[in-house]
Amino acid sequence: MRRETIYEIKSLYRDDFRVTGFRFGSGEKAACIMGSMRGNEYQQIYVCSQLVRKLKKLEEQGRIRAGKEILIIPCGNPYSVNTKKRFWTIDNTDINRMFPGYDLGETTQRIADGIFQEIKDYACGIQFASFYMPGDFVPQVRIMKTGKENIELAKKFGLPYVVVHDPRPFDTATLNYNWQVWDTDAFSVYTTSTSAIDTKSAAQAVNAVLGFLSKQEILDYAGFGEYESRVVASHDFINVRMDYAGFFERIVGAGERVEEGDSLARIVDPYTATVRQTITSPVDGMVAFAHSEALAYQNTAVYKLIPEG
Repeated sequence: MRRETIYEIKSLYRDDFRVTGFRFGSGEKAACIMGSMRGNEYQQIYVCSQLVRKLKKLEEQGRIRAGKEILIIPCGNPYSVNTKKRFWTIDNTDINRMFPGYDLGETTQRIADGIFQEIKDYACGIQFASFYMPGDFVPQVRIMKTGKENIELAKKFGLPYVVVHDPRPFDTATLNYNWQVWDTDAFSVYTTSTSAIDTKSAAQAVNAVLGFLSKQEILDYAGFGEYESRVVASHDFINVRMDYAGFFERIVGAGERVEEGDSLARIVDPYTATVRQTITSPVDGMVAFAHSEALAYQNTAVYKLIPEG
């Protein structure tokens, strides 16, 4: 294992901004694993740390294939993590909306460029991502529909779902999209949580990534507990929205199967404690996403369901 500074910005008033990477093996740029790029993505950093620990041991055992290199970058935005801000601390911009970057642009454009120049030539790219809405996910692999997406390769992670996403205009500035444009097989892996550590789904993600790397003949690793992935288009998800604002009392969480008419959550008046709405499932299916914060607002999508069939 070799620990390196991937990108650095000198600072006048506090410690320098550094993006740290861990390299395993040597030779062909076989796989790059990217963790947090937002300040509240603690789970994503945690999963990468577990992969660093595991790959260090596998490398010592000689189980990384000869001529193959793996790079892990646990965090691309340590400043925002340290200040507990989701986005860049100065102007609230999102580094994962700045790719492929620009070395003469704004700070976040320069950071995106510095990272991308280091990782754009890897054959496989894996990003531990988070959703823009606060909540929990069923573990899944998500790929952008660019014309270069490799669905069969995504199934090799052995996670319950492979979600194929039609990119919106702002998605074209994400790491996943630009990795594909530069001919990297790119995948976004979602675990259950974002700002809280979920050790169970973290272990599932570590096993999925190591199993994938083994199937790609990058390392020797025997995985366990894999799924036969179901491929779902993101536009087939069914959004369940609230009619009223209030406290959100969740009954059903991500990864649970529901039937039409099942109660999913209650919306409670913050002042009177009366139930303003009981949210029910419109279909039989699987809960792909469940809102997790105490408050929820009118017309917010608090659940995303994958219908059966």
